[in-house]
Amino acid sequence: MAGGNHSALKVFILAGLTEKPELQLPLFLLFMGIYVVIVVGNLGMITLIGLSSHLHTPMYYFLSSLSFIDLCQSTVITPKMLVNFVTEKNIISYPECMIQLYVFLVFVISECHMLAAMSYDRYVAICNPLLYNVTMSYKLCSWSVVGVYAIGLVGATVHTVCMLKVVFCKADIINHYFCDLFPLLELSCSSTSINEVVVLCFSAFNILVPTVAILSSYTFIIVSILAIHSAKGRSKAFSTCSSHISAVGVFFGSTAFMYLQPPSVS
Repeated sequence: MAGGNHSALKVFILAGLTEKPELQLPLFLLFMGIYVVIVVGNLGMITLIGLSSHLHTPMYYFLSSLSFIDLCQSTVITPKMLVNFVTEKNIISYPECMIQLYVFLVFVISECHMLAAMSYDRYVAICNPLLYNVTMSYKLCSWSVVGVYAIGLVGATVHTVCMLKVVFCKADIINHYFCDLFPLLELSCSSTSINEVVVLCFSAFNILVPTVAILSSYTFIIVSILAIHSAKGRSKAFSTCSSHISAVGVFFGSTAFMYLQPPSVS
């Protein structure tokens, strides 16, 4: 093996979701439909917020950023997954696999912290409405979004650099529908102890820190809502947070299930 080449395998094969031929077409149509809805919905959200001056507020600024993250995250994975339904073997080269892993991690980590930033925005809006425009200034919102992407870039870079040092010489089939951390580590011929520690440490940081921030924000939000005497006022306050709470529950629940465990337990 050449000194600068850390992988004996030049290509991988993505196993996909199923090997049953009768399910290939229905799954292709299902996920194609879902992907079209994601693209149209997120692009529509970004366009609408950008063109509507009355939506140029911190809440919608964060929402458009979240839509962009969701759009990019889906685009990194779904097209390649759809190819698997219409080809006999879904082959992905080693460089493409590492690029897909890196870009996916950038956006998935960014989404963790974007949801936390949005929870703080809701906290200020409900608990300190008179100071909302002062506290959530354009400068603060801009730096928050920059910070979110910076954390995503740093985390993805660390994970990908560690993965580039792994030697792949076992079976070339990735038991997944895209290049993810744990399925790749299963193919390693070298020690993955450092990678496992990095995954657990960064996953704990990127899941637990935003979760604590979100729970803290919503604790104060709930206390403030319960102090509202009007039932209509309480209902309106809850309605502004319901969609965000749902997104947080689904995203962090599935992410914690996937990444807050060692590969041997996966």
